Amino acid sequence: MTDAEVIVIGAGLSGLVTATELTAAGRRVVLLDQEPEASLGGQAWWSFGGLFLVDSPEQRRLGVRDSAELAWADWLGSARFAPGAEDGEGPDRHGYAWAKHFVEAASGDLRSWLHAKGVRWFPLVQWAERGGYPAGGHGNTVPRFHVTWGTGPAIVEPFVAAAREARSAGLLDLRLRRRVTELVVTDGRVTGVRAEILADDEAVRGAPSSREVVGTEELSAAAVVVASGGIGANHDLARARWNPRHGELPARMLSGVPDSTDGLMLGHAADAGAALVHEDRMWHYPEGIANHSPVWTNHGIRILPGPSSLWLDADGGRLPAPLFPGFDALGALQHVTARGDDHSWFVLNKAIMESEFALSGSEQNPDLTGKDLRLLAQRVLPGAVGPVARFAAESPEFLWADTPEELAGRMNALTAATPGSRGHVDPAALAAVVRARDAQVASGLGKDPQVVATRAARDFRVDRMIRVSPPRPLTTPKDGPLLAVRLSVLTRKTLGGLWCDPSGRVLRDDGSVVDGLWAVGEAAGFGGGGVHGHRALEGTFLGGCLHTGRVTGRALAADG
Repeated sequence: MTDAEVIVIGAGLSGLVTATELTAAGRRVVLLDQEPEASLGGQAWWSFGGLFLVDSPEQRRLGVRDSAELAWADWLGSARFAPGAEDGEGPDRHGYAWAKHFVEAASGDLRSWLHAKGVRWFPLVQWAERGGYPAGGHGNTVPRFHVTWGTGPAIVEPFVAAAREARSAGLLDLRLRRRVTELVVTDGRVTGVRAEILADDEAVRGAPSSREVVGTEELSAAAVVVASGGIGANHDLARARWNPRHGELPARMLSGVPDSTDGLMLGHAADAGAALVHEDRMWHYPEGIANHSPVWTNHGIRILPGPSSLWLDADGGRLPAPLFPGFDALGALQHVTARGDDHSWFVLNKAIMESEFALSGSEQNPDLTGKDLRLLAQRVLPGAVGPVARFAAESPEFLWADTPEELAGRMNALTAATPGSRGHVDPAALAAVVRARDAQVASGLGKDPQVVATRAARDFRVDRMIRVSPPRPLTTPKDGPLLAVRLSVLTRKTLGGLWCDPSGRVLRDDGSVVDGLWAVGEAAGFGGGGVHGHRALEGTFLGGCLHTGRVTGRALAADG
């Protein structure tokens, strides 16, 4: 007799969705996770709660004209799937199929399914990953980033509640502090897992927990689902897999995910015969700053910038168009790593920071996370929101000065004080860059592509209200002082993963099914081993966890 009908490895968002879809169908599930109960929901809890939705009521109320066809065209322009994918051929064929199904869900019943669970959204849809390339290239043609009211915790909550209800009903056996070390294979079929039992630990959510082993356990089931996430906290693995065409990931990086996102389960699945595909496809961010109050190792926070800041490399040169803030995160990252740098810079002024800087993550947005209307009102009032103001006051990576020359000196001093870092910003050259940019703005029109893009961004009502400053010279006295922010690489998401068919069954290198093994969420490349192809449109990571968990959970429930 088996211990359960299905074992799900990982109690993050995708694992919770899978498990609760199964228990809703009456299936008996064992849900395993190596962390304490405080960390239920995994990385999703820490997220901004952004979802890629298409032709939503929120968009329509803002006058945004979107459609499934337009979203699909944007997806294909960003993904750049390998030839043959649309015909069901090649390594991207399953990622393509999952992508098409996801866009259909994002423009169909994904929102209503979540709405029925009590999830709601901030009415001002955000415009992430604008791209800036010609039609048919990377980027969102229209705003699609829907911030959940309550951010990441509000996405996680209904599934945690459903899991606890299933546990009370005797359908879900939640076993925490279990670290799976092996998949059990019997006659070519995955029939269970072997796991280490870790010592009890009262670590708070996200904090590193003990890895002391106090026992072992073997469990059997008719099916096993890998929902263990990606490799974002395993910097050595990320460096090893980074595509050398884009240089190397630097020795000094920040982590956008807790230490438990170690990628080890992917190797255990490969040992059981599973195919890992597109391992060099990753989605890390170049706009990271060190958290002044870290929870996990190398804890970093991403700046969510408006388009006005100058983006400079380690030597003070402007990043090429269209690598402006908020346009092409991966393109900017690849530019930085190809140069061999471990940092870049935003150069702006106090007024732009107050209007355009936001921070990613649930804990950095207490107004949205706490559903606090009084705090939320600060976003339309003069001055920076509280978390941004705190970084501006406390972070040694926020450098203030009255002149570009003085600012360059402080930038160089920070670089020199950072072991292994390189780069030198020439004070006269920085002053010239600022003067040239300011002359374009002062003209009232301007040919500079970033100035043109910034003016165009203000055509969207939300950007004009809360995200994009009116174009003015950086050296306007009342807008000062000047500010430089050092930006570091922030690891985050794995775009490749376990190769899966359209129902989530894991495949071998030859395309045959590994009987008994399924995968969801980031472990599955958010669908099929790579639903995003080479680039993501944002809001598709949480959405991918939800979608794969729902589809695979239902497919497993229907599987005889």
